[in-house]
Amino acid sequence: MTSEQVTEAPEEGYERGLGSRQVQMIAIGGAIGVGLFLGAGANIAKAGPSLIVMYALAGLIIFFIMRALGELLLYRPVSGSFAEYSREFLGPFFGFFTGWTYWLMWVVTGMAELTAAAIYVHYWFPAVPQWVTALVFLVVLFVANLISVKVFGEIEFWFSMVKVTALIGMIVIGLGVLTFGFSAAGDTAAVSNLWKFDGFFPKGVGSSLMTLQGVMFAYLAVELVGVTAGESQDPEKTLPKAINTLPWRIALFYVGALTVILCVVKWTEFGPGVSPFVKAFAVIGIPAGAGIVNFVVLTAALSSCNSGMYSTGRMLRTLADNGEAPRFFSRLSSSKTPALGITVSVAFMGIGVVLNYIVPEKAFGYVTSVATAAGIWTWLMILISHVLYRRGVESGRLRASSFPAPGGAKCSYVAIVFLLFVTCLIAYDADSRVCLYVMAGWAAALAIGWAVLKNRNPQVADPREPELEKIG
Repeated sequence: MTSEQVTEAPEEGYERGLGSRQVQMIAIGGAIGVGLFLGAGANIAKAGPSLIVMYALAGLIIFFIMRALGELLLYRPVSGSFAEYSREFLGPFFGFFTGWTYWLMWVVTGMAELTAAAIYVHYWFPAVPQWVTALVFLVVLFVANLISVKVFGEIEFWFSMVKVTALIGMIVIGLGVLTFGFSAAGDTAAVSNLWKFDGFFPKGVGSSLMTLQGVMFAYLAVELVGVTAGESQDPEKTLPKAINTLPWRIALFYVGALTVILCVVKWTEFGPGVSPFVKAFAVIGIPAGAGIVNFVVLTAALSSCNSGMYSTGRMLRTLADNGEAPRFFSRLSSSKTPALGITVSVAFMGIGVVLNYIVPEKAFGYVTSVATAAGIWTWLMILISHVLYRRGVESGRLRASSFPAPGGAKCSYVAIVFLLFVTCLIAYDADSRVCLYVMAGWAAALAIGWAVLKNRNPQVADPREPELEKIG
């Protein structure tokens, strides 16, 4: 790293308690969500084996997004990264909008994952009401997040380890079936299953493209590694390593796992509500397969909820530091965690517990689609901020990052077009376009909030240079 490229960041007061091991696993865990373990079943039914290509294509775009974020993070690693970069490069309103929208994304995701976790426990203990289980998980994870960032990191490390182990186990077993022909699936398992039943695109290219909205939902939270920047022990080394390993993680855990599953089990046997992993274990003949996958998906849901508590507290503190949320959210507890921000966020997540009590059969569907729209907005802000940052570097106004994205801003332009295309697909689909209506209402509410904020404190709308302090 040259002297001109020394990374700088504001001193935020957080404990830099996340080591390389934990940041790596947070990055891996963010790329393996419930969408893969459960949502892939419905998408396989829509697209057949071509879903593999959709996951690979979306994975490439996610890599472009993460390299853009990586360049910004090594230019200025801050905990509220997306909101801060939106504020710096697009203006105060966009920082305000992005910060609150990312907070909303994790609150509704936390609600959905609490609901999902309660459903998974219901598999073993049908007599326990869903709302009781959701409340217990909410309280346990809340307490863990208040203790210290190290506890959060350690919980996330082991949650991610469970997911990774399960996926690698599925891939190894599947390859064994294909190579040696053992198990009940040995006679029918073959690579030719990828094209034997009406071809690789059995429902047509159009139907395959329509799965992209669900595929992108599966990748939500991959950007969480950016929120850890303010609490990583050595961001100049850990963040580039976590981001650069993303392609092989996507290739192995998404593309690899789905390819093996679709070789072992023909695609026509999958459908909505059927986990591809449960189905594959059943066909292979592993009796405990359903229980194993249920446990893995439970950890995936709790991992996501845990991440939501972590990131919402940090985002509220960033907003408070900029006068865009009540000032008391900027306080840190004695353990250097934004305890008040976490507490308020968890209180909103508690609405999910109420939904589990009132409408347990509909709770999950009420909140999931909003997270996708909020996630797409966050990714667009990262990409547009990156394009504007690159212009600043090329004009000599800004210092070059020590981790430049390959191709400069070109890949960011490609990713922006792709995300806008996915947004059009969401608008085209009658079932999913409701999330765009919700986001329109959310945008109107934030616009009103911004107008009130500016009226009370005109200085909040003034552009300002970020305060920088060298680290490392």
